[in-house]
Amino acid sequence: MLACVSTSALAQGQPWLDRSKTPEQRAAAAVSAMTLEEKLGLVMGYTDPEKLANEPDDVVSPAIKADVIAHHIKGSAGYIAGIPRLGIPAQWQTDASIGVRVAGMERTALPSSLATAASFDPKITEAGGEMIATEARASGFNVFLAGGGNLAREPRNGRNFEYTGEDPVLTGDMTGGLIRGIQSKHMVSTMKHWAVNDQESQRTTVDVKITKQAMRQSDLLAFELVYDTSSPGSVMCAYNLVNADWACENDYLQNQVLKQDWGFKGYIMSDWGAVHSAAKAAVNGLDQFTGYPCCGHHGAFFSEKSLKAEIAAGALPMSRIDDMAERILWALFAKGVVDDPVKVGPIDFKASADVAQTAAEASLVLLKNDGNLLPLKATSIAMIGGHADKGVLSGGGSSGVTPIGGSAVKGVAPTTWPGPVVYQPSSPVKALTAATTAKISYVSGEDIAEAVALAKRSEVAIVFVTQFMGEGIDNPLELDGNQDALVAAVARANPKTIVVVESGGAILMPWLKGVPAVLEAFYPGVRGGEAIANILTGKVNPSGHLPITFPASNDQLAHAEIPGFHKPDGIPVSITYDEGAAIGYKWYDLKGYTPLFAFGHGLSYTSFEVADLKPAISGKGLTVRFSVKNTGKLKGATAAQVYVGADKTAGWEAPKRLGAFSKVELAPGASQAVEVSVDPRILATYDEATDSWVIKAGSYRVMLGLSSDNLSQATSITLPESRWSAAHGK
Repeated sequence: MLACVSTSALAQGQPWLDRSKTPEQRAAAAVSAMTLEEKLGLVMGYTDPEKLANEPDDVVSPAIKADVIAHHIKGSAGYIAGIPRLGIPAQWQTDASIGVRVAGMERTALPSSLATAASFDPKITEAGGEMIATEARASGFNVFLAGGGNLAREPRNGRNFEYTGEDPVLTGDMTGGLIRGIQSKHMVSTMKHWAVNDQESQRTTVDVKITKQAMRQSDLLAFELVYDTSSPGSVMCAYNLVNADWACENDYLQNQVLKQDWGFKGYIMSDWGAVHSAAKAAVNGLDQFTGYPCCGHHGAFFSEKSLKAEIAAGALPMSRIDDMAERILWALFAKGVVDDPVKVGPIDFKASADVAQTAAEASLVLLKNDGNLLPLKATSIAMIGGHADKGVLSGGGSSGVTPIGGSAVKGVAPTTWPGPVVYQPSSPVKALTAATTAKISYVSGEDIAEAVALAKRSEVAIVFVTQFMGEGIDNPLELDGNQDALVAAVARANPKTIVVVESGGAILMPWLKGVPAVLEAFYPGVRGGEAIANILTGKVNPSGHLPITFPASNDQLAHAEIPGFHKPDGIPVSITYDEGAAIGYKWYDLKGYTPLFAFGHGLSYTSFEVADLKPAISGKGLTVRFSVKNTGKLKGATAAQVYVGADKTAGWEAPKRLGAFSKVELAPGASQAVEVSVDPRILATYDEATDSWVIKAGSYRVMLGLSSDNLSQATSITLPESRWSAAHGK
């Protein structure tokens, strides 16, 4: 079949359809056959046909309007016309990180990205990526706006639930897994939001001040590791400014780092409404303006009229137009979009839900379990709050997925953007009722006295608390409403109180000392209720580990306030990241703070022992061998974590860094030998003057344990000085 396609393509004078050629060769050949208008058509994307119809004809031509109206998938993120005469398909874009988000389209929601990161298992995110891509293709999409690589620098960031934690190594592996899974289904996946997009307050106007060294060792390192492990076809630039330049026209980020140093061959698309110029944005690396007209746009800068004017004025060379088109086509060829066109078809929602449930069960984190209160043994259980009789909470904004049958709870504020608030119809009450013979009673928790009365007459009380987070807003760490008071009152009434947290990130827990057990469920997805019930009953042994640090108080945060927090959008603000690369647990180590729960923390119903730590130099990095043993009586899994440390002369941002991790599942009494690699960049500092990575000669610590604050094994290794270019392949 391949030979037939190749011969036919060659016979028709269309070498870009010859699958035996490289994506680079195919893209170059296609561009050489394109008219200027066809090239310009690739670099401008559209959304919302109703708004587009009202645009002046000299800005958006009637022909383009007609094409978008005819082919844009209603309610979807965006559309870019294809070139039928050349066999180039249209690009149909869909949000977002946990599933297909299209207004009016019911699809399967994975657990939040932060939740699946807690699995510490890239196979989980890769399987999730495959599942949501399968649904996306069956829905008519070939570009997935999924692959969040931003670090949880700011714990109150409203989009932390879309990302995979606070550490570059964890993010590299977990987001990389998601992108690999998506692209395995012949779609383009999008690494976003490039870069240092670490708050939602004033996200379209905030100017982030940070040194290049700090960026390279934190936010950009996370993206670099994602890129290395997944080769995304596209990258989405962010709304914010970085060191006084808009991210989407930032030469340093787009040209110098991404395209030159890393050798990125794909294309950079804008976030919706994030473009502020035509020639400057294009020359400084932006390849595709997407989502016009949307989101307070500043002009149709990449329209045919606009770019032709820039070309005529000499501000935009034709060579750059060709490069923009080639990059887009490279992604379409390299990721299989051209050779395997999407086709709308049926979806196996049960199979999709099975994937989501497996992910949730691997991701829930048992934070506390005093007296082995869990798994449940009670004969009567009070279940209180969190709409647990109806479903489980989801995050809001462009990652919100409409479940089959719609939200289980309606009318919860906010009902407008980033709402409406969606509850996946997977009731923990119903699931626990089906999983146990205990008598189960539920009250909403709105009446604390009623909840206390139920708790008093029950053997065990389970309180569900929720924290809604969404795109465009940041959140305080305190739970809203009367939830803290509810937990405290129930815990006083019943000493066997369990708290289940459905949150987008870290929360404060002023009631923690009075509660023997806490389960962090994050946003657990389409079968979250079943996953929670299976963990609570012990049908599934918890194995999640925190991908973020939970602060003990607001006083421990690197920034007391978020500029522009809860103020009207559009206020110019700036923030200086003086903490540099000391994000999350690194900040806590640097300052000597004790968090509420440490990065990497997670309990099990069994016990594990790590031993036999043996690091060795491998190239510029390390190979680390060790063993893990299940010393308990139940089958279970844990994430063994290797950290590396250096003294102050090494110039690190903090005393230690996560070097590698491995998820290991073992039967009782079984042990396993494990080998992991520590990337040399994790041992190095970035030297801005020479654009290079440097490992200083000296003694380095290698530590092994089950969380960042529980490192039971440690040894030292002497490393020679190493220096190499930050440019890949040099």
